[in-house]
Amino acid sequence: MPLTLHVATTNPGKLRDFAVAAGPHGGEVEFVRLPGMERIEPPPENAATFEENARSKAVEYSRHAPGCIVLADDSGLEVDALHGAPGVRSARYAADAGFAPESLRASTDDARNNAFLLENLRGVAKDLRSARYRCVLATARDGECISVAHGTVEGTILEAPRGCGGFGYDPLFYLPEFDRTMAEISLEQKYTISHRGHALRRLLMQLIPSPQEASNL
Repeated sequence: MPLTLHVATTNPGKLRDFAVAAGPHGGEVEFVRLPGMERIEPPPENAATFEENARSKAVEYSRHAPGCIVLADDSGLEVDALHGAPGVRSARYAADAGFAPESLRASTDDARNNAFLLENLRGVAKDLRSARYRCVLATARDGECISVAHGTVEGTILEAPRGCGGFGYDPLFYLPEFDRTMAEISLEQKYTISHRGHALRRLLMQLIPSPQEASNL
């Protein structure tokens, strides 16, 4: 019987993304949305690290699903020239700074965040625009954290967006080994090399015993 992970998300697309990212463990795990997510007050994401936020969310949401393993994540972009910013504030980067030019008032949060990132990197040389996506996944059951896994992917930040796939900073996040941005590669390829894919496969190695381990149980 597959391991069932209840994902703390209101985004059905994330369930599909996790299923793709599971890779060789795909037949051993089932991802389902945590029931009643829309009625649960989300915990504050105000910790200083991705791991603290992921742990806090997994623990809190697991209290609403007794006996279930709940999966939560926190992820974002770290830019070396900006001393690791936007980091844990990646989703709120522009909003935190009150960055909302008139030309972007009707734009999405992603568009404003990307514009603010480019503004802060104005004049920074191409070889100094190194960055990474970082993801931390945590699982919890009945209010106790039971596993944590980290994943990263290295890249650089372009001076203008490329590609229309993905989300967040993907159009600016360039992968030199592919000569493409995260927004220009396929979903399957993305989750083979992405921070979230790496973290998920490491997490599943903790949760799903190898055939040898299973035979010894």
